[in-house]
Amino acid sequence: MDFFRASGRNLLAAEAAATVEHHIALSVVGADRLPESGYLRAKVAQEELIKASTIPYTILRSTQFFEFIGRLADSATQREIRLSPALVQPIASDDVVAALADLAGGPPLNGTVEVAGPGAYPLDKLVRKFLASRGDKRPVVADIHARYFGAELDDRSLTPGEQPRFGRTAFDDWLNGRIGAPA
Repeated sequence: MDFFRASGRNLLAAEAAATVEHHIALSVVGADRLPESGYLRAKVAQEELIKASTIPYTILRSTQFFEFIGRLADSATQREIRLSPALVQPIASDDVVAALADLAGGPPLNGTVEVAGPGAYPLDKLVRKFLASRGDKRPVVADIHARYFGAELDDRSLTPGEQPRFGRTAFDDWLNGRIGAPA
């Protein structure tokens, strides 16, 4: 929390002095729905600083990146990987970058936009599929009480609200290295 508040204040002060015309921030879909998570609570505090400043802004809230799935499995491992079966709608980081570039090239929205991958999956099944593709035989156990960065999840916790933008890359295509490959 201290980091996000201090860095946010410093950045916004420097932007005001430089007369920045469009502040772009990357945040997390569902951050406001999971106050039990210290990290997500800090992301909300960062968003609030941006909204309270005088600098025109656009906040892009993204779902989890495909590229973080392995780390998520590692963080949930003891003898087995215990993960929530709640729905998630992960996205390729390249699709997030494309959304950020698009927003940065446009006018400030003074609002928040969400971006998500094209498909939703139960978190435990997604990680199980990821691990299987890597030959990792660690057991994955669905546990409705498993914590995700300190918070219990439900099917709305990490999925986008109404009218999100969608990335183009399907999880299976990313997983199998078919990104950009001919159909």
